[in-house]
Amino acid sequence: MASFLRGKQAGVQRDFSAGLDPQLFAIDEVARYGVNSQVSALAYDPAQSLLAVGTKDTKYGSGKIYIFGQKRVSVSLKLPRKASVKTLQFCADKLVCVDTKNDLSVFALETTRILASYAPPGLITTLATDPSLDYALIGLQNGEIIAYDLDRLSLAPLKIPNLWKDRNPRARLLPVETLAFHPRDIGNLLVGYSEGAVLFSFKHNKPLKFFHYELPLGAPGGDPQANPGTPARCPRLTQAVWHPAGTFILTGYEDSSFVVWDPKDGRKILARTIQATNVDMPGASFQIMGSRTRGTLAIKAPLFRMSWCSKTNPDDTGILIAGGLSSNEPAKGLTFLDLGPTPNYTTSSWQILSEHFERPKAQYTLPIPPNAEVVEYCLIPRKSPHFAGSNDPIAVIALLLSGEMVTLSFPSGHPITPTNQLHVSLTYIHPFVNRISMAFVDRTRWLGMVENRSRGPPILKGGAEPKRSLMKFANRNIIQTAHADGTIRVWDAGHGDEIENEDVLQIDVARALGRYRDIDVIMMSMAGATGELAVGLRTGEVAIFCWGKNRNVGRDMPHKEAKGFGLETIADRAEPSIKEGLLPLTMLDPQQGPVTAIKVSDVGFVCAGFEGGSITVIDLRGPAVIYEASVSEFASSSGKHGSFRGSSNSQNQAKPEWPVSVEFGVMVLDGDGEDYSSILLFVGTNLGRLVTFKLLPEATGGYTVKLVGTCTLDDKIISISPINTDSGDLAAATQDIVASLRSGAKINGVILAVTTTGARIFKPASAKGANKSWDQILCYQAIVVKFEAYTYALVGLFGDGCAKAFSVPGLKEIASTDVTHILDVRRFSEAIITPTGFIFGWTGPSEIAVLNVWGTGQDLTRSLDKLFNPQALIPPRPTISNLQWMSGTQYVTTADMDMFIGGPSRPPSKRMVEQQRADEEARRVASYQPGTSSSGVGQQPPGRQEEGYWAYMQRQVQERTQNLGLAEENMEKLEDNSAGWADDVNKYAGARKQTSSYNYSFPRIVGNLDPRELLTTMPRTTTFTCSHTAVTSSSQTINSALPTGTTYPPPRSLHFPCRSCAREQARNAETDVRAKYDPEIEGMRKIIDRALYHLTRDNPALKEAIEAKQEEETKLMVVKERELIRCWRGFRERWE
Repeated sequence: MASFLRGKQAGVQRDFSAGLDPQLFAIDEVARYGVNSQVSALAYDPAQSLLAVGTKDTKYGSGKIYIFGQKRVSVSLKLPRKASVKTLQFCADKLVCVDTKNDLSVFALETTRILASYAPPGLITTLATDPSLDYALIGLQNGEIIAYDLDRLSLAPLKIPNLWKDRNPRARLLPVETLAFHPRDIGNLLVGYSEGAVLFSFKHNKPLKFFHYELPLGAPGGDPQANPGTPARCPRLTQAVWHPAGTFILTGYEDSSFVVWDPKDGRKILARTIQATNVDMPGASFQIMGSRTRGTLAIKAPLFRMSWCSKTNPDDTGILIAGGLSSNEPAKGLTFLDLGPTPNYTTSSWQILSEHFERPKAQYTLPIPPNAEVVEYCLIPRKSPHFAGSNDPIAVIALLLSGEMVTLSFPSGHPITPTNQLHVSLTYIHPFVNRISMAFVDRTRWLGMVENRSRGPPILKGGAEPKRSLMKFANRNIIQTAHADGTIRVWDAGHGDEIENEDVLQIDVARALGRYRDIDVIMMSMAGATGELAVGLRTGEVAIFCWGKNRNVGRDMPHKEAKGFGLETIADRAEPSIKEGLLPLTMLDPQQGPVTAIKVSDVGFVCAGFEGGSITVIDLRGPAVIYEASVSEFASSSGKHGSFRGSSNSQNQAKPEWPVSVEFGVMVLDGDGEDYSSILLFVGTNLGRLVTFKLLPEATGGYTVKLVGTCTLDDKIISISPINTDSGDLAAATQDIVASLRSGAKINGVILAVTTTGARIFKPASAKGANKSWDQILCYQAIVVKFEAYTYALVGLFGDGCAKAFSVPGLKEIASTDVTHILDVRRFSEAIITPTGFIFGWTGPSEIAVLNVWGTGQDLTRSLDKLFNPQALIPPRPTISNLQWMSGTQYVTTADMDMFIGGPSRPPSKRMVEQQRADEEARRVASYQPGTSSSGVGQQPPGRQEEGYWAYMQRQVQERTQNLGLAEENMEKLEDNSAGWADDVNKYAGARKQTSSYNYSFPRIVGNLDPRELLTTMPRTTTFTCSHTAVTSSSQTINSALPTGTTYPPPRSLHFPCRSCAREQARNAETDVRAKYDPEIEGMRKIIDRALYHLTRDNPALKEAIEAKQEEETKLMVVKERELIRCWRGFRERWE
């Protein structure tokens, strides 16, 4: 009864919430943007062009892995246990993670699921992977190294003991600090312990060289407070990396010094810091780092990370360093020592090599924001994943101590904006987002808002988005994010549907204001019809941007101060790089304190409120200020007044009052005897005063603002919703409604004003109407939300952690749902509720969740984005030159590493078998091409840079055999050497013939008989890819274990599994297809059944939606049946 009376008291005859069932108010989590916690690890895969980000386990969320690709491609992976991510590394088609719970987790990029989790017998201190290997080397705290097989998902036989014991038997618990494969010879491993580094050989299974850094008495090292009496010491090692060509070794230490070594004889070439050289010599001239002011104590940061980078030529190098700078350094950031081309090691003297590292070609500082510190970084190579990911990088992503990210060009260090370069979720920490706002931009308008500015090459190009359904809403959810550096980014957050315009718009507020300090954006508002944006700052300025073309593109024009009508023109402050976009228009600076409220209407008006208590109305047709007033004047004005309070306002008159909520509307005013509608402006204050203004046209073409009346509510006004009493829709000041005023359109309406303690519904500008209290629960956000065609409800977020829906106009509670498990209750006041029923709320410091209140109670669904591209082949691993091989350098191939690490009984990995199949298929196709020799010997394969793993090995053997043939030796010596080499190869092939699915054939003459002729009368063994075999004799005409039609002699290997394994694969494929489509089909059926339940209201739009879902279900079932047929097609064609 109370709700019925409220509608009558407000003058609303209809119940706009009729038929709204409480079961319809169910929260769906549609999407999330940002990262859930502080970032702790980064990794980049240049082959797939993907970026992985790991987070810490904090009170805002458990550690999680995010993988980002091009545009909106994003996949999140959960760890097996609640922990923080320590290390991330891409390895071919897998992502390897180490967390703080000491778990090694392996994720598949193709399925975006976890494959295995392994807890080693000790604390993991470091990890090493290589794209050409199927193993992950794990360094433990006790100094041991173990290997994990990423293909078999089990522990490999290899176990390397603490190598430093050979040099120092007393060193028992030295942890492994770093692991690094030789960039050209994978058989050599650089192991870093806390006391020094060791060069380990897999072939010899023993350490080759030890690198121990010891400072004698009086040597300064990296200590800025060192003096001639400083005792001898051995700094703790923290870094150990290879020269890109493997010519030198670089080790970094805890005292911020680093040393270059010669790996051939283990000699020290140079010890230095970023600022000084020869720091290992007693009495050497030493510049005290950071002591620019005498008497100031300088504290040096440790070396967080070092990388030996190179250009396309691996001998043109430089060293990138994070850390090692003094606390007194004025400019902090990453340090890059550009060494230039490396001198020829064979022909250069010791002095030349030492001077090369002592006097770099140039030294750069890649700047970061003030008072920030880099703790980690990730290089972005152009192509190659080899050379430890530091070959020809185009950019570097730096991770700051605060958890923010900075992207810099390499090696120049120019800041790179993440706009349209990185996923929008990464922009939330690039830098942090201070405030968000939402605009409901017309779909056609947003499709035309494509920014045109000069950009660099894209950083992320991998992944693919699935095709989603397009919900053709009248408006798009366009979110604006204000960042700490004064940048605003505008992008479509979507409705959980297909996003047609995925571009991000960028606005540089600092440049528009002409300063780069004290830029704190606290208010934003965008017009949905025109795209005009108003920005309010804490310092009191209001900047307005509009869409247009930059007349000064490519030119940095000096600002010409031009003030008029209370505004300053700032159009000449547009960014030179932008051709078309949101450009600065005008600026207002009334000196009234921070901006507390701002609103841009669809019809060209802007209203801004300030903490000083004033409001300003701007007409963008000028632009010009058409009204200025203070809210303190409204209490004594001649307008109409009303109050819902029983007491007077004498207590509030002494309190400061300022605007907090602004809204434009069109309706007929109550009590003035008017029979026409007007453009109205409603302003709510922090003390509950609601002021109504009328915007009237003038004969000159402008507008004037007239105060109509005020009324007083019970508390701070948080939202104002003008409602059309005839239809229930919002009586907003849209372009169509305002245009209809000329023809005498009449709109009857009421105002639904929500405060922190209650809600009021009444006709403006009087105080007549009805009210409802929230029963001692504070309301933080509320707005009128539309459901389906003509049903509306008031949806709000309340202090008890619930989202609630109330009827309109009765204000009766319909339903309530707890959202504390998703949203942060402390930031409810910063949440946004859209008129279509979507809630954008904060889940933590740098992540928002998108909720749909008219859902089905579903949690966030798993991303269907595709990450792995099988066509993006990994280039061959760099190897030693022919000259090095001819000179006697013993090279270990990746196939040898399989034997060293996995043991002789390990069969070829799945990746090797698939690569072998692809290589042979490519050769088969090439053999049918005209002009191609059948033998192919001596020919250069097309696209050598894309050749596979086994093709690469075959080419290496052929090239080396040819190089031996070219040597000027006599025939007898060549025959002896070749025979000895063939004996070794035959022994090696015989040891592996039981396990390898690929047999090398080395023709060798024994007397006058070729051994291959003997095989025509011997039983033949055929090996399948599943490692099963089938033996066929010459007398056996048909072997049931082989495919139909196979004749003797059968092939030695077949590139498909045996009959039983093929049948099992087909069954598994059928199960996967059913698991893929059956839940989606069942979900569609539930939606159809639920929709049929509401057909009693005879809703035509709902009938069309049901028919569309039925058609969608039928199509999906057809696709499912086709795929089921494909599952068995290969088996039946080959075996039946």
